[in-house]
Amino acid sequence: MTSDITRLSASELAAAIADGTVSSVEATRAHLDRIAEVDGDLNAFLHVSADEALTTAAGVDSRRASGEELGPLAGVPIAVKDVVVTQGLPTTAGSKILEGWVPPYDATLVERIKAAGLPILGKTNMDEFAMGSSTEHSAYGNTKNPWDLERIPGGSGGGSAAAVAGLEAPLAIGTDTGGSIRQPGAVTGTVGVKPTYGGVSRYGLIAMASSLDQAGPVTRTVLDAALLHELIGGHDPRDSTSIAEPIPALVAAARQGATGDLRGLRVGVVKELSGEGYQEGVSARFTESLDALRALGAEIVEVSCPHFVYALDAYYLIMPAEASSNLAKFDGMRFGLRVEPAEGPVTAERVMAATRGAGFGDEVKRRVILGTYALSAGYYDAYYGSAQKVRTLIQRDFAAAFAQADVLVSPTAPTTAFKFGEKLDDPLAMYLNDVATIPANLAGVPGMSVPNGLSDGLPVGFQILAPAKADDRMYRVGAALEAALEKTWGGPLLAQAPELKTTELTR
Repeated sequence: MTSDITRLSASELAAAIADGTVSSVEATRAHLDRIAEVDGDLNAFLHVSADEALTTAAGVDSRRASGEELGPLAGVPIAVKDVVVTQGLPTTAGSKILEGWVPPYDATLVERIKAAGLPILGKTNMDEFAMGSSTEHSAYGNTKNPWDLERIPGGSGGGSAAAVAGLEAPLAIGTDTGGSIRQPGAVTGTVGVKPTYGGVSRYGLIAMASSLDQAGPVTRTVLDAALLHELIGGHDPRDSTSIAEPIPALVAAARQGATGDLRGLRVGVVKELSGEGYQEGVSARFTESLDALRALGAEIVEVSCPHFVYALDAYYLIMPAEASSNLAKFDGMRFGLRVEPAEGPVTAERVMAATRGAGFGDEVKRRVILGTYALSAGYYDAYYGSAQKVRTLIQRDFAAAFAQADVLVSPTAPTTAFKFGEKLDDPLAMYLNDVATIPANLAGVPGMSVPNGLSDGLPVGFQILAPAKADDRMYRVGAALEAALEKTWGGPLLAQAPELKTTELTR
């Protein structure tokens, strides 16, 4: 029974809970049992909140039994990336500098999750302060890909993606600064969505780069993502960047897309996000997906975004600059880790240096140093200022492309999941994993990764981008592609994953 429950999509599980086939307590316990069974291998969770989750589940069952009308996801368990603050639960951002910190408040999206009655299973592993593409930079060990335990699950949100792909949670929250929801989605065979910037409140997210960070859903189906996105989205007056208008009808768009009719819709293939550097199997699956969309009535056109080739360079100036500023608060003085110098006087400067030296990992130090340099006197205009000008050109490229097409598409990531250690000592090779996802963050437009097949037995992702505040378009296209591909596969892509055991993977 446990395995049957954990294989249900969130929408299927919600329906079963609503009609009484399964209780929320049973569903929550089944996922907690799954975590106990396999997370010793996956390391997707940094903290499991079993008692709190079961208490929430029991409350949902009681309210439903009394006849109370509940939301569409009430009783469905969820996991939350450890960069999102949770009252009463540890929040570390994957860093030793915040080890043991328990926030006194909830992020807005967590408030909405709790109000809707979703039991929170726990907090998921991540690259430290969301800096990475492989979850190899967590201070608490690597998260492993359920498809192959020797391979990365993507990053920075590898824990959330692995939890969903590994059947430990039907839903999860991730955050995406340059691809940290979509790239893990691509390499784990899950659906990952970066909403329009400002579409989901950032209040209560531990900031890395404030003009780029965005929380969003990690799920097994496009409909599940739409349900979760609608739940956590919408205006929040506590976030000055929050969009002060309703989010589009995402669930309706996903249901419409699943009917398979894309007649009249123009799909733009971004010329600069394909070709050289993309794995052969990734390119082949992309071509097949375009054929599937064409068969559904979509018109496929090629568009050029000439400044996208500079996106990676601009991003790795803007993001570290904002990160170096945001991380200045972690100084050993007010909260979190405090390390005093081993010798000599105990001064504020020496405590800060000792704390940051001991508390931050190598990748965080690398980006803080890079960002501080880019903002320093004499270099600000040459580096940070120039990067912001490139950002404007990328935004103009998007505007011109969306004048020719309703949505834009590309492979989500250039390759399938690579093995641990392959790119750890080559930062540039690691950064190139996000070459297709970064432009959306620089422009603030929404993006989605949908599983679109396998290459050498490993998942591949298809990226869909829409204009700002038109998130419903990508849900329509994503659901249509998902339905078409699942007909050819005979079911969800995750059904083709090897069965994860407690000590080994068998194919």
